[in-house]
Amino acid sequence: MQSTPQQNMGPQQSTGLPQVKGPELNDRDRINDILATEKYLAYGYNTACHEASHEGLFQLQMQCLSDVQKASRELFNLMHQKGWYKLEAAQPDKISQKFQQFSNYRTQFPYS
Repeated sequence: MQSTPQQNMGPQQSTGLPQVKGPELNDRDRINDILATEKYLAYGYNTACHEASHEGLFQLQMQCLSDVQKASRELFNLMHQKGWYKLEAAQPDKISQKFQQFSNYRTQFPYS
């Protein structure tokens, strides 16, 4: 009879860093995977909304898209809060530059 290694079922400490060794996932890995799935779902629902020919189906898909986007935002906020999703602070001059750039794009839209 072959003995199997015992698993420690006690609380595990998470460093917040992705696992390098072994098949184990930590909380950050799991939440990152869920966020990626939510982004994928949002892409699919967005396409479905554009292609829906029935108004009732369109409204249902729009509600699903909204729910998925809210869940994605909550996951992003959680990851950012825990320091797992780093953002670089934008410099005010860069913000002004981008604002001007996109304002100029707006003048090129045929429906503005």
